[in-house]
Amino acid sequence: QHTAGVVVPGIEVLLRDSLTLVRGKRVGLITNQSGRDRAGQSDIDLLAHAPGVRLVALFAPEHGIRGTAQAGATIASDTDAATGVPIYSLYGATRAPTPAMLDSIDVLLYDIQDAGARFYTYVWTMALSADAAGRAHIPFVVLDRPDPIRGDRVEGGVLDTAYRSFVGEYPVALRYGLTPGELLKYLVGTGQVHADVHVVPMQGWHRSMWYSATGLPWVNPS
Repeated sequence: QHTAGVVVPGIEVLLRDSLTLVRGKRVGLITNQSGRDRAGQSDIDLLAHAPGVRLVALFAPEHGIRGTAQAGATIASDTDAATGVPIYSLYGATRAPTPAMLDSIDVLLYDIQDAGARFYTYVWTMALSADAAGRAHIPFVVLDRPDPIRGDRVEGGVLDTAYRSFVGEYPVALRYGLTPGELLKYLVGTGQVHADVHVVPMQGWHRSMWYSATGLPWVNPS
């Protein structure tokens, strides 16, 4: 049994230990309302105020940058009111950043709380975006978060690629038992995604943890 309150999410580890990945660079961020630190501060605000970091673009997945849109609703591009940073939709005309969207970016970050099940679209937004970043020769950084339904249990059938869709882009089990960072590393390692991927790990997470044991506040990802 693990003590509650021990997990530090990737965004905090980045700002404390790994700022070299983003310092002095023009940063793009794929996130929503679940991308935040333990105190509830959003990644958008944290990165906008981080020393030497230039947050130049935000990317919105399904449900939008604040998670308020209905499932399947097209997300429009917009501007973030607090920072003035443009928000590009990855759930509208395109499911991955276009070369034009990536033109002003030196590094692309991803931080969204996953559900741990294949039919959630967020990890496929991550994979398609990493592939696009790879084609543009831009490094892709995952700020890791827990698999809320544990990392030591894998269940269900593996996707038949004849039925590939945005609720199942790659052949993994229905319950894949991986964090977003681990899943992307697996897809890159097996040659299914081509990208220069860096994972900023959590501190204190164990595979046998349910989300309730992490001590992290839960924010509904959609």
